[in-house]
Amino acid sequence: MKVGAHVSIGGGIEKAPERAYRVGCECFQFFSRSPRGGSPPKLDGKTVKRFLQECTKYNLLDYYIHTPYFINLASEDRQIRTRSVSIIKEELKRGEILGAKYVVTHLGSSKASSRTEGLKRAVEGLKQILEDKNKYSIKLLIENSAGQGATIGDTLEELAEIVAHLDSNPDIGICLDTAHLFASGYDIRTKDGVNSLLTHFSETIGLSRLKLLHGNDSKVDLGERKDRHEHIGKGKIGIECFKILVNEPALKDINLIIETPFKKIEDDIKNLKKLKNLRGKI
Repeated sequence: MKVGAHVSIGGGIEKAPERAYRVGCECFQFFSRSPRGGSPPKLDGKTVKRFLQECTKYNLLDYYIHTPYFINLASEDRQIRTRSVSIIKEELKRGEILGAKYVVTHLGSSKASSRTEGLKRAVEGLKQILEDKNKYSIKLLIENSAGQGATIGDTLEELAEIVAHLDSNPDIGICLDTAHLFASGYDIRTKDGVNSLLTHFSETIGLSRLKLLHGNDSKVDLGERKDRHEHIGKGKIGIECFKILVNEPALKDINLIIETPFKKIEDDIKNLKKLKNLRGKI
């Protein structure tokens, strides 16, 4: 398992690899556009070449794109859904151009209608995206939610239902966020808890679908259904969970990205060092 962080593309996408290297990343994640909105920065030949050169220079060969915050495939608003589908397609194309391993997305929420209807809309949006999937050589990963509000995809059963509705399409994978798991009620503080989660995942979705971990501690208690990330070992989940994850044989080929609170570069450095120091401790 490689460990890394979500890094900024401020000043240009080509600057992300060096930032990742400086904090000790073995892999990294980034937004290829502003997560708040607006047009994405152009990926001209010079920019792409420089980005790839920097990745090679720092031996960072596994990297991931996260879609913007405003993606909502479950929305009651057709325009929002259409825009979300379009942006995810754009991100898949941009990811392919940049050589990213996966594109990670949230599904969104359904506030003014039933959860069943919201899930149905999310599935329909994913089907539209996958219709064009033969254009891309990159997989799309669905990230689990913390269960806040009316967000879709906070349980393994719901994620399994989505995959099933997509006829078990091989181009869909799962990204599990530890803080979201804990907030939505999965107790992963102990080895038994992590083993139970992995068994449950294997039985409902299939472990081959798990492609990436977001490793974040949680500011909130078990089942509190709020998305509040904390530094590794400083939150309600605790260090034991992360020690188990980085040493779990079944996860050895699945990388972990931190999205912990960031105020200064030392924050990411400390969190990544902590994870690396857990290797071989079981």
